[in-house]
Amino acid sequence: MLRVFLTAAVAVVIAATAWVFWDRARGPTATPIAGFSAPFVFGRFAVPPDNPLTEGAFALGRHLFYDPILSGNNQVSCATCHMQALAFTDGLAKSPALSGGELEFSSMSLINLLWGQERFFWDGRATSLEAQALMPIQHPDEMDQDLGELVTELQASRDYRRMFRKAYGEVSAENVARALSTFMRMLISSDSKYDRFLRGEVRLTAQEEHGRKLFMAHPDTKVSLRGGNCIDCHSQFLTSGFRDALDGFSNNGLDSDDDLPDGLMAVTGNPAHKGFFKVPTLRNIAVTAPYMHDGRFETLEEVMDHYNDGIVVSDTLSPLILEADNAPEAGQGTVGLRMTPDEVQSIIAFLNTLTDEGFLTNTQFSNPFEGDG
Repeated sequence: MLRVFLTAAVAVVIAATAWVFWDRARGPTATPIAGFSAPFVFGRFAVPPDNPLTEGAFALGRHLFYDPILSGNNQVSCATCHMQALAFTDGLAKSPALSGGELEFSSMSLINLLWGQERFFWDGRATSLEAQALMPIQHPDEMDQDLGELVTELQASRDYRRMFRKAYGEVSAENVARALSTFMRMLISSDSKYDRFLRGEVRLTAQEEHGRKLFMAHPDTKVSLRGGNCIDCHSQFLTSGFRDALDGFSNNGLDSDDDLPDGLMAVTGNPAHKGFFKVPTLRNIAVTAPYMHDGRFETLEEVMDHYNDGIVVSDTLSPLILEADNAPEAGQGTVGLRMTPDEVQSIIAFLNTLTDEGFLTNTQFSNPFEGDG
């Protein structure tokens, strides 16, 4: 039975959507995930009514996630580019393409997808997890699998027929997407040092606490408030982009207008979205290097250097970044936070408190084809 254990003081039990319990002749017998709870500080979330969180769907999704049967050559699984020990990233700037070379974007972390923006991928091209799940499978440079052939392969497996029957009733591409989405929705990371601090179980060091305060503050030289401006784009508890409208996407000053990639504009067609990319979660950020949509920064120090004095101005640059400056004097020709080295290291120390070692090793999310899974 899948259980996500959280301290009662910061958890609310969520009743999974109830399904009618059918007999085998009529359809699946769906069992809601037992003991499922979620931290209330993460806020509200919604699960599609036609894809409730169930034990059978999770077990099926976990198997599919780790099974290379999803690829055309039966050699690539979802876990190839999303490794648990790396917070479901792959440690590469850009994942390798089947045809040679690299894919366009870095592999994103799959943490806490139950909350946050309603668009997925760096450029927001998927509007649901179910839609997102099938795109890499079909992409010729990612998994290059024909969905009809995949269904045929899965139907040939007695074990998969049994799991699909239990979860959804039949083997279909739609149910592949549903199962993978259920597995991804349950990848909840909420037991880092920062989470334990929020629950009153531990105290942060002086440096970590200084970094936390800087993370939460927008600099205001008029009142001598110093800040890292992080929370303007990374929500306080989830540390990912905000859910409202397209607030979860931003141009964070990586490139000039001449070099600015389309980003979200490729999806919306709106020139105001040029260079907009999904704001990623900072949960487990210490293990998800390299950073940014193209993996251009290898370390957190490089990331902080970018925000400190490396911002490149372009027409769609986020005004939240443009106006964030800790220096009272103007006219230095630098756009950025201009924090001290000690302040930079304090923010990095705080970011390291977001590492959830239990999540990175939780056997409930590990490869079911290895060990006792």
